[in-house]
Amino acid sequence: MTSTELTPESVPRAHGMPMLGLGTWENEDPNQCADSVRTALEMGYRHIDTAQAYGNEGAVGDGIAAADVDRDEIFLATKVWISNLDYEDVLETTQESLDRLGTDYLDLLYVHWPSRTYEPGSTLEAFDELYEEGTIRNIGVSNFEPRHIDEAREHLDAPIFANQVETHPMLQQRELREYGREHDIEIVAYSPLARGDVFEIDVLSEIAEKHGVSEAQVSLAWLRENDVTAIPKATSEAHIQDNWESLTLELDEADLRQIDSIDRTRRKVDPGFAPW
Repeated sequence: MTSTELTPESVPRAHGMPMLGLGTWENEDPNQCADSVRTALEMGYRHIDTAQAYGNEGAVGDGIAAADVDRDEIFLATKVWISNLDYEDVLETTQESLDRLGTDYLDLLYVHWPSRTYEPGSTLEAFDELYEEGTIRNIGVSNFEPRHIDEAREHLDAPIFANQVETHPMLQQRELREYGREHDIEIVAYSPLARGDVFEIDVLSEIAEKHGVSEAQVSLAWLRENDVTAIPKATSEAHIQDNWESLTLELDEADLRQIDSIDRTRRKVDPGFAPW
């Protein structure tokens, strides 16, 4: 398959979620954010990820409105921030997110971190309520360790659809991936390019040269081969296109073994309130 043959229908899906999406963390300039979302959607992306904490839900909504793509073709996700996880705040701020995004439903709503105002009973009761009324179509968690997911599953009536965590060749998240397989929970990788560090790893550079592609494409293809959905941030059309073309890259068994054997760990997102 060549890049010109790529269509939205050719993107692999995990229970309806496209396995390549556009991340928008730190895409703070409203015009740039809206333009990158529009560019991605018109290129063929159908998965857009944002969060209350990113401060750009309005711009994301503008990009969606500007694109010549029907809303029901887009898998749209946002996250409730750690200061908004009381029962009433979940309900109120989710409606505010909907208003900013210009939509009346979300395909996926995450608990951003199990921190600060997060209390499994009351927080997840609100998520269940939103799910039951159809405001959200799937419930997700983000930055959860297995023990947090075990606890959440005890409180939720609805299933947990996904756990969004930092995942890339230098933070391979084997335990969480295995947990996801056992419990039918998708892993969604944020910072899948390790915030640019993938370009500094010799193994990835060698594989990229072998295939005539970028290290970014190698990292994204490795994630896909491991059943992980990736949401790389990109703002320029060139980077959005390069990530898109990762869908045409097929890594061989030797490539996968080499990447699996990378023995360094680089966690790029590690705030003081993190649960690990």
